[in-house]
Amino acid sequence: MNFIELIILAAVWGASFLFMRVATPEFGPIPLIALRVGIATLVLLPFMRSSLARGQFKTKVRHLLVVGVTSSAIPFCFFAYSTLFVNAGLDSALNATTPLWAALIASIGFQVSMGRQQIFGLLLGFVGVVVLLRDTFVAGVSGVPLAIGAALAATLFYGFTVNYSKRYLAGVPPFVVAFGSQFFASIVLAPLALLLWPAHSISLSAWGCVAALGIVCTGFAYVLFFRLVENVGAAYAASVTFLIPVFGIIWGASFLGEKLTPMMFAGGAIVLLGTAITSGKISWRLFQEHK
Repeated sequence: MNFIELIILAAVWGASFLFMRVATPEFGPIPLIALRVGIATLVLLPFMRSSLARGQFKTKVRHLLVVGVTSSAIPFCFFAYSTLFVNAGLDSALNATTPLWAALIASIGFQVSMGRQQIFGLLLGFVGVVVLLRDTFVAGVSGVPLAIGAALAATLFYGFTVNYSKRYLAGVPPFVVAFGSQFFASIVLAPLALLLWPAHSISLSAWGCVAALGIVCTGFAYVLFFRLVENVGAAYAASVTFLIPVFGIIWGASFLGEKLTPMMFAGGAIVLLGTAITSGKISWRLFQEHK
């Protein structure tokens, strides 16, 4: 049952890139994400009914604000912007670099020592990014380099949030963190969304994507993720990172007709391998033994 839930979670989070790809051109990145986190806040609100949850929310307001900005408000907007120029499958593969950034930031900014295996995994992962993006850069399409930079910046923020949460939100119930992050992301983005709200009418399909993003890909996904954390532990739940690109690529090719190249497959595989080594899922001794 836990494995099935992990697959469902990966499929849902992989679909978020598809929905952003469809809806961002009509809403714009900031209004779209403001709606996404606002809807997710309402979905997660019932988990704040207990006095204990509300009390922990109040005592951690400052840290929850930081997490809301760095885990949702900024990176969600960056990814939404990137979908204007980059396909959903490529974006989902870039999302897999999050553990690489998390390990690097832990070493540089949080004084966490990094062993040779992690260093090897980091280098391998970033080589994978270069391979993954080769065809895209060679094509020379306007706006693509900035979009790719935005996607990588988003994962950099994710990596920071992982370390910040471990240090300042340890022991806080996951649902409080989930609600707090979406709530503060909503507060931060609401004024900007009103200012940048599109003047043209928005199609029903785009509104459907917004609902899917907020209810399913954020609200429901957080509930499912933290259910997995509670049942089988954070390490198992975090392995969803390796499955998200698979579904991102499948959804993009199936529903948007996105073209896939051998270089994309090769780069994505290298990124995932580097991520697995960095996070300790695979030991680099496997490579040493086969030399």
